[in-house]
Amino acid sequence: MIERILDKACAGERLSVEDGLALLQHHQLPAIGAAADRVTRRMHPESFRTYNVDRNINYTNVCTAVCDFCAFYRSPHSSEGYVLSQDELYQKVAETVELGGNQILLQGGLHPKFKLDWYEQLLSGLRQNFPSINIHGFSPPEIYHFTKVNKLTLREVLERLKAAGLGSLPGGGAEILVDRVRSKITRGKVMTDDWLEVMRVWHQLGGISSATMMFGHVETLRERMEHLQRLRDLQDETGGFTAFICWTFQPEHTAMSDIAPRGAYDYLHTQAVARLFLDNIPNIQSSWVTQGLKVGQLALLYGANDMGSLMIEENVVAEAGTVHFLTLDQIRNAISELGFQPRQRDVFYNLVPPELEEKAIRASRLKERSTGLPVLST
Repeated sequence: MIERILDKACAGERLSVEDGLALLQHHQLPAIGAAADRVTRRMHPESFRTYNVDRNINYTNVCTAVCDFCAFYRSPHSSEGYVLSQDELYQKVAETVELGGNQILLQGGLHPKFKLDWYEQLLSGLRQNFPSINIHGFSPPEIYHFTKVNKLTLREVLERLKAAGLGSLPGGGAEILVDRVRSKITRGKVMTDDWLEVMRVWHQLGGISSATMMFGHVETLRERMEHLQRLRDLQDETGGFTAFICWTFQPEHTAMSDIAPRGAYDYLHTQAVARLFLDNIPNIQSSWVTQGLKVGQLALLYGANDMGSLMIEENVVAEAGTVHFLTLDQIRNAISELGFQPRQRDVFYNLVPPELEEKAIRASRLKERSTGLPVLST
């Protein structure tokens, strides 16, 4: 039965949820991975594989939601809560530009006090001072939170943020898009239909976004497939997702630390099935940040066509105790060792001009020599 399903996917036929579930339930990882690689090479016959250079800036860790899986957030009454000053924020973005980055990933907690004009001023200031930087910002939980705090419609909030300089939307806060799961692991956070509606309206406004999945906690295999089905259905409707990224739950320092972490097998297995099932999402990113260099590289043979980001800064996963540091040369070498040409891209998956790519390589090496550390910092 597995061979029939894999042949079906490789021939370009759409898999059903039951097909995907059967693949997740069977442990023929080499065969599933090989099929995912065939599909990837059909969708991406080019001789290169891509990566990005950006920075994940968390402007605040203050959050009104309570997520048992999150080690990053602090309650509004915590003495450990912070909000970045404008000087701190601009310094981080300036360093990103110096290192050849073309984007910042701007996300934060659900702050109870900030009105929409605070975010508009934040975006317009960044656009004015750093016109070359795309702002990939504000996950669906944040956007939904903005509608509640400001008593505005979703379309009004997104139109105003787009006008102020928001370039694209990250797929954060998806976890598993099944309400049973969401109710079990979080309180005070957007539920499934509203997460999808944020993406739907953003796509209707001409925006693009990524899609994500954090798995390996309280969900069933069927619920993983339900998550993928919801993403595929919305992509059929809007076509606005550029990429899918999945990673395993990192339990350390969280309220769910009793859950044993899932390893590389489950990660590669789930990503490969996602590549076979998500026939309408063009790109799959490797998650080396949670998996490390070798598994992150192996992911390029299990359905991924993109090595993800150098990620000059990352805080959320780091708070959960999982920190993998890679240099730009390591990312590029990981791609080259598999026989592909490494190429830098932007969030729209356009290739960066070679001279800018070379600038990023030189800047990254200089930074590493001067500090003795990989570029990524927390």
